[in-house]
Amino acid sequence: MDELLHRAVPAMPAYELREKTPARAENQCADFVSFYGGLAETAERAELLGRLARGFGVDHSQVAEQSAGVLQLRQQPREAAVLLQAEDRLRYALVPRYRSLFHHISKMEGGVRFLVRLRADLLEAQALKLVEGPHVREMNGVLKNMLSEWFSSGFLNLERVTWHSPCEVLQRISEAEAVHPVKTWMDMKRRVGPYRRCYFFSHCSTPGEPLIVLHVALTSEISSSIQTIIVKECPPSETEERNKITTAIFYSLSLTQQGLQGVELGAFLIKRVVKELQKEFPALGAFSSLSPIPGFTKWLLGLLKSKAKEHGRSGLLTDSESQEIAELTGGPALETLQTLLSSSEWAQSEQLARALQAPLMRLCAWYLYGEKHRGYALNPVAHFHLQNGAVLWRINWLADVSLKGVTGACGLMVNYRYFLEDTAANSTAYLGSKSIKASEQVLSLVAQFQKNSKL
Repeated sequence: MDELLHRAVPAMPAYELREKTPARAENQCADFVSFYGGLAETAERAELLGRLARGFGVDHSQVAEQSAGVLQLRQQPREAAVLLQAEDRLRYALVPRYRSLFHHISKMEGGVRFLVRLRADLLEAQALKLVEGPHVREMNGVLKNMLSEWFSSGFLNLERVTWHSPCEVLQRISEAEAVHPVKTWMDMKRRVGPYRRCYFFSHCSTPGEPLIVLHVALTSEISSSIQTIIVKECPPSETEERNKITTAIFYSLSLTQQGLQGVELGAFLIKRVVKELQKEFPALGAFSSLSPIPGFTKWLLGLLKSKAKEHGRSGLLTDSESQEIAELTGGPALETLQTLLSSSEWAQSEQLARALQAPLMRLCAWYLYGEKHRGYALNPVAHFHLQNGAVLWRINWLADVSLKGVTGACGLMVNYRYFLEDTAANSTAYLGSKSIKASEQVLSLVAQFQKNSKL
C-alpha cells in the first residue's frame, strides 16, 4: 500500500521546476484507481485514505521556510515583484501532495465520478470513526473544494423527469428519495404526473445521471400536510387546470451522491427550478417548501430528560397542560411525555393529540428559531432554507403522520416561504448578522415559549 502511494503521489518538484517537470504518467493514477477499487472492505479503504491524508499532505518545513521569507521581505523595502514571488512560493508550498493526485485523476475517463465515490467513502469512514484527526479533515476539505469547482452551476444541466423518462432514471430517483420514500411504481408515477414536477441536476460529463433531485407540487395554496401531496390519489390521466395553479411547493430535495455533501447544489437547483416554473406558469405567485424537521424529537427527548431531573416547575408545560396530560396518561407529565414521544402511538389518540398540540407547537417554534449552532439555526434543513433567503413561515400540526414523521418530528412539518423579491436581503441578514426572518405565527409561538420558560 505504501509503495503504491509513493508511486502515485511523488514528491512535489522544486518551485523553480514546477512547470518543467514531465506530466505524471497516467498509468500511475490508473494503478491507484484500480487498487482502490479492488478494496472491498470499508476498513481497508479507510486505512488507505488515512495514510494518504497523513503522509502526503503539506510539507510543513517548506511552509515554515517560505513564511519566514515572506515576513523578512515585508520588513525590508523591496520591489513588489520580489514580494509577490515570495508569496507565490508560499502558496505553492501550501498545496498538499494528494491534491495533485486528485487533479490528475479528474482528467481520466470516469475520474470525477471516482473522486465523488472516494469522498463518500471518506465521509463514511469519518462517521464510523475509522479515520480521524486534523489531516483527514483537511483532505476532506480539499476534495470538497475541488468538487465544488467541478460541480459549479455552469457545468450542471437541469433535466425534468416524466413518466416517459428512461426507466433507469426513474429507478435511480426512486431509490435516492430520502425524505418521503417511494413505495410503489404507481406512487412514483403520481410524483411525476399531473400537478407535480420533478427535476434534477446532472453534470455535463455524465448527462442523464441525477446528482440531486427536487420534487415540486403545483397547488392553489401553500400546503400544510404532506398527506395531501404524496398520498392523495390523482387519476393518471387527469389534465392540469392551469388557472388553479398559483403555488409551487418544494416538498423533497434529495442528494443522490453522498460524496457531494456540502457542495452547493440544492440552492442552485431551487433557483433554476423557480425560473423554469415561471416560464411555464407566468401567473405563479407563491413559492414555499413543505419541509421535515429532522432531529426535533431527539432534541425534545433530551430536553425532557434534563428537566425531569430538576425539582419544581419545568417551564416546558403550563400547569393546565401538565394536569391534562397526567389525567390522560395516569402518570407525571414530563416522564410520561418521554415515553409517549418515543413511539408513534400517541398520534392515533385524538385526546392525546389535542392535549399535546399547544406545547409541541411552542417547543418546535423555539427549536427552529431559538436553538443555535455557532449562531445559526441548529436544524440543518432550517439552516439550508434560511441561508437561501426563505422565511420561517408556518409550523404545521400533524402534517406528516407516517411512522418516520411522527417518531422523527412529532408529526410536525414547516413551510419555508420564498418571497423572491426579499430572498437576497433575508440571506444577507441571516448569514451576516445571524438574524432569522420569521412570520407572526412563529414569533407568537416563540414568545409563548419564552414567557412560559422565563427565558
